[in-house]
Amino acid sequence: MANEESVNKMLNARIAKILLVDDQPLVRQGMKYIIGAQPDLEVAGEAGSGPDAVKVALEQHPQLILMDVQMPEFNGIEATRRILEKLPDCKIVILTTFDTEEYVLEGIRAGAIGYLLKDTEPEELLTAIRAALRGEVIFRTALAGKLIGQALQRQADDTSASVPAAEGAAAKDIGASERTAEPAAELLQPFTARELEVLQQMAYGLRNEEIAAKLFVSESTVKTHVHRILQKFDVQDRTQAVVYAIRNGIVQ
Repeated sequence: MANEESVNKMLNARIAKILLVDDQPLVRQGMKYIIGAQPDLEVAGEAGSGPDAVKVALEQHPQLILMDVQMPEFNGIEATRRILEKLPDCKIVILTTFDTEEYVLEGIRAGAIGYLLKDTEPEELLTAIRAALRGEVIFRTALAGKLIGQALQRQADDTSASVPAAEGAAAKDIGASERTAEPAAELLQPFTARELEVLQQMAYGLRNEEIAAKLFVSESTVKTHVHRILQKFDVQDRTQAVVYAIRNGIVQ
């Protein structure tokens, strides 16, 4: 009975339009088969190159795009930038075989809400699509977490090196404008050095109790820092906070 009610809710909900972008027709066909079988999802179009992706997106106004990276004419990262300039509410998830530093970070900076590999299981892909449609950030590769963490580590090191020791306690409150030449305009409150440390450990995927043990503080203290970080970014979860930090130039 519960399953039937869930299906009925899906049928009554607004069907999300999905655009498939990949230069391999067989890949698009496989994704189309998986997505087309879902009552709450609809394949609204397909594209096999960067220019076609932009053209079809502007015609169809999909809620979400599954975007390949390597394609003819210009790649999926550039297509992502161009589409989001015109359709800022569209959600774009990079779906590729390449788990590389360049693509992960450029995908984040271009505005992609997710980064998945093509060997992702169908159920996991569908879960990621629905999460992205809800506005959740989906970066589910080992390299993505590692790179984000490394970026935060470099930023923490740069911050420590740039602050004279004589400044003492005053050095513990660091404004966004002091950390980057192009700060995020939305971030009005400064980060403390401890919040940067917690943000870095969040990027590595550590839970609150693990962060507490690593930083030699109580778990309740970590929870307070996490809460403040999410408030300052105005985001709902940890991954969104980390991706926001990179996308807005708070970390490099």
